[in-house]
Amino acid sequence: MERVLFYIIAVLMIAFAIKSVTSRRMLRAVIYLLFVLTGIAGIYFLVDYTFMAAVQLAVYAGGVIVLIIFSVLLVHHIELRLEVSKLSQRVASAVLSLFGLAVTLYAIFTYDFIPSEGQKAIEVSAIGTGMLDYGAGGFILPFEVVSVLLVAVMIGAIVIAKGKRLEQ
Repeated sequence: MERVLFYIIAVLMIAFAIKSVTSRRMLRAVIYLLFVLTGIAGIYFLVDYTFMAAVQLAVYAGGVIVLIIFSVLLVHHIELRLEVSKLSQRVASAVLSLFGLAVTLYAIFTYDFIPSEGQKAIEVSAIGTGMLDYGAGGFILPFEVVSVLLVAVMIGAIVIAKGKRLEQ
């Protein structure tokens, strides 16, 4: 059952990712991206990484996408059409994407995955200590990178909201 659910989520994520990239309307592209990021959280839930799924939903699907949507709605660019890229740019991005897909599939099919023997329960206090630990196995650097990402997204949302008024 999990395999079928995985394939359904994967196909939906691929379809929404293609729609997000090819959509010329900015708000629709952001909504499609929201579905892709929610699908990633669904994959995390399938492999029982509930903490990563919650972080995915809170930081990316919750924080980044909401900031982008608010910035689009603030400047009333709901119907803003994105420019169409040149054919050479589309061909180059398709070739690079296919190369990335080939490298990823090669890495997946040649790696010797070893199944884990058992799962141990993780306490919430251990997660908090691991998030703020700067030693080996600590996550303080990724934690700070996520906070810098959110600040960058906020600045980008402000720049989009200001629009042409920022240049004057």
